[in-house]
Amino acid sequence: MIKKTVGWREYVAFPDLGIEQVIAKVDSGAKTSALHTFFIEPFTGEDGREWVRFGLHPVRKKQTPEIIAQAPVKEVRNVSDSGGHIEARFVIETEFVVGDTRFMAELTLTNREKMAYRMLLGRTALREHFVVDCDLSHAQQKPIVKTH
Repeated sequence: MIKKTVGWREYVAFPDLGIEQVIAKVDSGAKTSALHTFFIEPFTGEDGREWVRFGLHPVRKKQTPEIIAQAPVKEVRNVSDSGGHIEARFVIETEFVVGDTRFMAELTLTNREKMAYRMLLGRTALREHFVVDCDLSHAQQKPIVKTH
């Protein structure tokens, strides 16, 4: 399989979450991808499983639009951030769209309000699909997805 090239930042869509695009910083040093949430609310779904409802501001440095999404919880995992701080994070699995490539991957939910980008695209999501060229930015086209 020939892998596609991504730059140091790319547009990512999450159709199952109603997110048409968010700019992600590509971070091969981060094992798991992380998405900014301004609130996280766990609840028990109709299926009896643990779910999480969360809010996202997908546009950098803006409080609008506001997207409220929900997904089943895969697990709660301790994650160490770049400063070495350990945080228990909800992990979900959802469809990613980068350019015209669609794949399932894990995503941790955390508050990234003070960070430059609302999302980190980590190496586990990149591994089977992409190589990183840090000289490039937005090497893939914006994803075109219909959200529900």
